[in-house]
Amino acid sequence: MSTDDHTLNMAKQTKLFSEQLREVVANCGIPPAEIARQTGIDKSTLSRFLSGERGLPMATLDALAEFLRLEIRLIGPKRT
Repeated sequence: MSTDDHTLNMAKQTKLFSEQLREVVANCGIPPAEIARQTGIDKSTLSRFLSGERGLPMATLDALAEFLRLEIRLIGPKRT
């Protein structure tokens, strides 16, 4: 896989993950601004992540997952 392919794949995965997390946030009943306040995540950073514009560092994802009571699993590529 070339560097460009890897970068594109990571962008797709980040977008998919942010879409899934956006759905969880929408259904949890707590506004994103309140989630940001309680987790210490910058409000604009959380907003940009939920819109798929950027990724989040693992420590930030951990804080978000803990607050939302989610388990994050990393799944490697399928072996052929």
